[in-house]
Amino acid sequence: MIDACGRVEIGDENMFGPDIYITDSNHTFGEKLSPQALPMQVGTVRIGNYCWIGARAVILKDVELGDYCVVAAGAVVTRSYPAGSVIAGVPAKLLQQLVPVAEY
Repeated sequence: MIDACGRVEIGDENMFGPDIYITDSNHTFGEKLSPQALPMQVGTVRIGNYCWIGARAVILKDVELGDYCVVAAGAVVTRSYPAGSVIAGVPAKLLQQLVPVAEY
């Protein structure tokens, strides 16, 4: 599911597993409990080219993933990662930095 209140940009040739959730917004917190009374915070999500997003991954507001990133199944991505990052966990953390093929 993609929840785009502002802007979600998805590059070319990406692979997405089932039940992913991408959102570019959230609510602020305050004394009032009604979501209608809390202002929205809207940002941008950018996913580069040739990324692989695993099943049930969550990508939150203001995240940018560079080209060739791999997001493990079930990861919750709360910050941006450069090209070639392999990330996993809750919250997601860098596991490995892939080397571009041209550098072999």
